[in-house]
Amino acid sequence: MPAYNAAKTVEETYREIPKDIVDEVILVDDQSKDETVEKARALGIDKVIVHPRNRGYGGNQKTCYEAALQTGADIVVMLHPDYQYTPKLIEAMVYPIANGLFPVMLGSRILGKGALKGGMPLYKYIANRLLTAFQNLLMGQKLAEYHTGYRAFSKEILQQLPLEENSDDFVFDNEMLAQIAYAGYIIGEVTCPTKYFGEASSINFARSVKYGLGVLRVSLLYRLNKMGLLKSRIFDFENGKKLPASNLNVKFSV
Repeated sequence: MPAYNAAKTVEETYREIPKDIVDEVILVDDQSKDETVEKARALGIDKVIVHPRNRGYGGNQKTCYEAALQTGADIVVMLHPDYQYTPKLIEAMVYPIANGLFPVMLGSRILGKGALKGGMPLYKYIANRLLTAFQNLLMGQKLAEYHTGYRAFSKEILQQLPLEENSDDFVFDNEMLAQIAYAGYIIGEVTCPTKYFGEASSINFARSVKYGLGVLRVSLLYRLNKMGLLKSRIFDFENGKKLPASNLNVKFSV
């Protein structure tokens, strides 16, 4: 769980995690200004890691995935502790991976009617649809959305991708999906209801514009690299810096 100022929602999120299938819960705090760390420790979360300085959303995820691999996870679920996505879908997310159907699963807010019903602002919904259509066109995919923060990965994905080459900002998510598509993996999706409320994390309009421009850039880089016209570090699987490998056992980490 990549956390930043999640003190008001981390308990509700943690309580819904299905402990019968999740072996270990890891929370990485990115220098929160509230009591996120104290709350997480009081809840008995298995591992709480605190960044010495704020690394950004992408930097937080890098720490999350490295820590999950070090615990011996075969499947890693990235779940925001802001309770925007329900942990009750974890089983549906990991089952296709555990049974070899897909190496990556996304919890999509756009499949069905969950996004607007859950309170997603209309401008964000429209931007999501436009960016997704552009990405599908350039990357040859048919995903319902690229912008969900609810994701599950097999260990092979996390070990192979040069994630350390990715941004430490919000566009990390899109770079990661572009890398997965570039490597030829198939991405599965499940319908996920979502909640937008005061305590749920959300970037402002200015950051949203910056993120949108970053998404366009990643998609163009993907196409240019596929055409052999460019060689970007994020798509350099041989020489890019990867997360450290570990001796892995059958475990699920959130």
